[in-house]
Amino acid sequence: MLDRLSTDITLRRICGWETRNELPSESTFSRAFAEFSKSQLPGIVHSALIEKNLSDQIIGHISRDSTEIEAREKPKKKENLKGNSDKENPKRKPGRPKKGEERAKEPTRLERQKKMPLEEMMEELPNKCDVGSKRNSKGYKETWIGYKLHIDAGDGQIPISCVLTSASLHDSQAALPLAEMTNKKVTSLYDLMDSAYDAPIIKEHSKSLGHVPIIDINPRRNKRLKEDLKAEAQRFKLLHFERPENNRYNERSNVERVNSRLKDEFGGRTVRVRGRAKVMTHLMFGILALTVDQLLRFFT
Repeated sequence: MLDRLSTDITLRRICGWETRNELPSESTFSRAFAEFSKSQLPGIVHSALIEKNLSDQIIGHISRDSTEIEAREKPKKKENLKGNSDKENPKRKPGRPKKGEERAKEPTRLERQKKMPLEEMMEELPNKCDVGSKRNSKGYKETWIGYKLHIDAGDGQIPISCVLTSASLHDSQAALPLAEMTNKKVTSLYDLMDSAYDAPIIKEHSKSLGHVPIIDINPRRNKRLKEDLKAEAQRFKLLHFERPENNRYNERSNVERVNSRLKDEFGGRTVRVRGRAKVMTHLMFGILALTVDQLLRFFT
């Protein structure tokens, strides 16, 4: 950035410096970036931008997905992600319970989130650097060290809400916080999600907000259901029949394009800072620039 400012007169004047001698030092830039991270400045500006331009609009589809973010950090151990000790989370006795013994079933994160306000949901999500893994489009397993950025994107490839979590967190665990954040900013009709979000709680929550959830079915280990879905798809193809939900589900590619542009054009692949706050600031500057670019295309 400093090299660019020292040679690009136009950019330097836009940023408020007339000559190269007026440019701050690297340490000044670093302190400013730390202050931006502490105050979450780019996230606040992005929320204000969305509310100013889209709060009076009706967004047809909200597409939800996540993307991996590689970081130059050492991964934290899983037991330390929340910062809880073994005394706070005592281990359960192994084996089956004794006759007449009833063990209390611990609620899942989704079950707990149903009764939480947005602030508590966000506090409970793990956000330390760790190791994540997923299967790519060709079925091969990929792993990375860093974080996972969860994004809600509206029609026109416009990012609406973003949440940064640990890389190992399952996509479904961030669905309810994202939905609440997006619902406070814009009015939308349909929630589009892939099979990773196929859970009754997520569907019920979407309906409680007045939305229509369209989620790809996840057969999991149910071989019969998997075969039935495959046979049904073949019958529809034979009859040249397309369900309206399928046509709407195709709009989910909006969020995939947002993920791609963030990494290819707005710095998503070049994270050089450490710590969740600074990584989120780096990514949100990219999201902010991407949002402005898409809004200009949308309104012109």
